[in-house]
Amino acid sequence: MTNWRKMAFVALFAGSITGLKAQQTVTLKQAIEYALQNKAEALKAKLDVRNADYQIMEAKSNALPHLSGVANLTYNPLLQKSALDVGAFSGGPSNIQLISFGQKWNAGAGLQLSQAIFNQKVFIGLKAAKSTKEFYQINEQLTEEQIIERVSNAYFQVFTIQQKKETLESSYTSTEKARNVIKSLFDNGLAKKVDLDRTNVNLTNINTILKQQENGINQAENALKFYMGMPIETEIELVKADMEVTPHLLDDVIETDNRAEVQLLAKQKELLQYNKKAVEADYYPTVNLNANYSYQGLGDKFPLTHGEKSGVFWSDYSAITLGVNIPIFNGFATKARVAMAQIELEKLDVDIKDTKLGLDLSYQNAKSQIENSLASLESQKANVSLAETVAANTKSNYQYGLATLTDLLEAENALVEAKNNYSNAILDYKIAEIQYYKSKGELKTYLK
Repeated sequence: MTNWRKMAFVALFAGSITGLKAQQTVTLKQAIEYALQNKAEALKAKLDVRNADYQIMEAKSNALPHLSGVANLTYNPLLQKSALDVGAFSGGPSNIQLISFGQKWNAGAGLQLSQAIFNQKVFIGLKAAKSTKEFYQINEQLTEEQIIERVSNAYFQVFTIQQKKETLESSYTSTEKARNVIKSLFDNGLAKKVDLDRTNVNLTNINTILKQQENGINQAENALKFYMGMPIETEIELVKADMEVTPHLLDDVIETDNRAEVQLLAKQKELLQYNKKAVEADYYPTVNLNANYSYQGLGDKFPLTHGEKSGVFWSDYSAITLGVNIPIFNGFATKARVAMAQIELEKLDVDIKDTKLGLDLSYQNAKSQIENSLASLESQKANVSLAETVAANTKSNYQYGLATLTDLLEAENALVEAKNNYSNAILDYKIAEIQYYKSKGELKTYLK
């Protein structure tokens, strides 16, 4: 073997190995798990839960002391003067003079402390923050269910298109064999050229549809990878076992209170109740404790020195204040806000009732669709078996001159249609199965 042939062989082998390594076999469970770890919606939902911890921390801060340090330095180039009757101070005749007040330099530093002693809004806000975290946790669960639904639908769509492609490939192979038989007969003067031409046209049409199906598979796989949060260029191969049909024991009714959608609305109602209580807190008085301690320097010089001889005088001072604010009348503004908060609660009750009704409807529709799909599967499966028998008999009859080419092509087309109908019936069942699990809040069954 020459050198360039060896190099070509090594390059081809290496390329084959790389291609095998790049392609990943992905089960439905693995696809869902990958999406839950990588899809943007799942990551953002997890971040919302983490962010809720900081919201709780922020709410707690309103109940804790607030301590701050302050410092200032003021220079007064021109001091304000006031007219004073100097003579009046000494008991003599009136002698009004303009006297400057203050010092050119004023420096100060101190600490300020504030503490809420009684404030209903602070304590309600802390409870609301904890409920907010629970809200985001439920929302994370709902987001995961939505991701599972989208990934499952996309996964089954890919299989359906692949199955239709395999059906067309089988039809192409069968038609090609028939074409070869006709060509042999034509070469021996036992068949018409029009029959050979019609068969070649049929092969060309099938090949065109096959290319379209290949493009459809690529698009469906790309959609699946998008819903998974997987790089589009990744090569994947799905597992056929995930398309197996497993009949379910169907319940007559379902319990909707444990559904994530209802739990999310219930938690939202709890937050609205806290909001109403926060508005009602405006009726209550508030009590706050404030304290400060400061150290101040005054003088005609820049206050970097200390002592009277330096011309800068330093002193400290402090104050402690207990303040009480009692609301008396604000023009019925609080009453209006409480009423609006109550209306929001009543609107949410309507949404909860409507959501439960919608979930019941979804379940009943999914149950009916599963029952119909199972019946359709049985009939379509029998139809495929019958179409295969008809196609085989027609092919045999054509070879013996007992059937026309039209009969042969029609039988082959009927077989393709029957197989496609069977593939569609499987897809209908799997989609109905997704909706069934969704309506029961059991989409994570696909992760088991």
